[in-house]
Amino acid sequence: MTAGLPAAGACARPSGAGAATVEEVADGVFAFVQPDGGWCLNNAGIVVGSDGCVLVDTAATRARAETLRRAALRVQEAAPKIVVDTHFHGDHTFGNCVFPEATVVGHQRTRTAMAGAGLHLTTLWPDVCWGAIDLALPTVTYRDRLTLHTGATTLELSHPGPAHTTDDTVVWLPGQRVLFTGDLVMSGVTPFIAMGSLSGSLDALAALRALRPAVVVPGHGPVGGPGLLDAAEGYLRHLETLAREGLRAGRTPLEAARRADLGPYARLLDAERLVPNLHRAYAELDGAKPGADLDITELFADMVRFHGALPPCRA
Repeated sequence: MTAGLPAAGACARPSGAGAATVEEVADGVFAFVQPDGGWCLNNAGIVVGSDGCVLVDTAATRARAETLRRAALRVQEAAPKIVVDTHFHGDHTFGNCVFPEATVVGHQRTRTAMAGAGLHLTTLWPDVCWGAIDLALPTVTYRDRLTLHTGATTLELSHPGPAHTTDDTVVWLPGQRVLFTGDLVMSGVTPFIAMGSLSGSLDALAALRALRPAVVVPGHGPVGGPGLLDAAEGYLRHLETLAREGLRAGRTPLEAARRADLGPYARLLDAERLVPNLHRAYAELDGAKPGADLDITELFADMVRFHGALPPCRA
């Protein structure tokens, strides 16, 4: 654990709007959904079994993580025993420290990436009331697959390869046919592959579709069914087309974004992610390997130029 942010009282303003809801999506399986699902308003999972409660992800701010803790304690009196991090981004991991009783589990790259990123996310939006945050890194890591059990419930963790990031974990409950995708899938929210891969995301979606889930809990936005996988693929295929057209025309990703017709995807939240997504797509079409390092600072700067300002953080 590393030193964190000051106490919540030192924040410039309280945590933002968007009251969380808790939905039972299968027997003993709950989705903690934070509307509207935009920047830093992620979802989490609560899986209850006779051996204890397992969380899938936490939340961005101290206040939101404490809301998640109260929600978990309402469905099972004992505090969660395990927290699974689906990737290193702070909106999914900063709240780990609110669950000191739990063992934090993640992909081996998640631990490394979390340590490397630290609390950098807080510097992008310094006006957010992050609260007292200490990084709680995964203490149990895996490479390809890991199976957890709580009572009769099995949770199958797998790493799909570079997709949303290079350290993604998806959580599959085969008995309940519930799939927690992390940010590999978002619902009503623009996908974000700047730190991952276009081709890897498409491959991962194909693998997830083969599971035939009944319920899909996305990383952001409302819970849905397998149609969320189709919607994510549709956006990524459209992105690939825009990237090919932009490259042929000799346009930069920013120029291509300014000319782009997003069609039905223009309605998605955080449409400005098109710019960093195009940077990733351009890189792969030019021969970069999935997950290859890009200058994320420059990608974000281009996104700000496109948007006209830093996108609002909804945490």
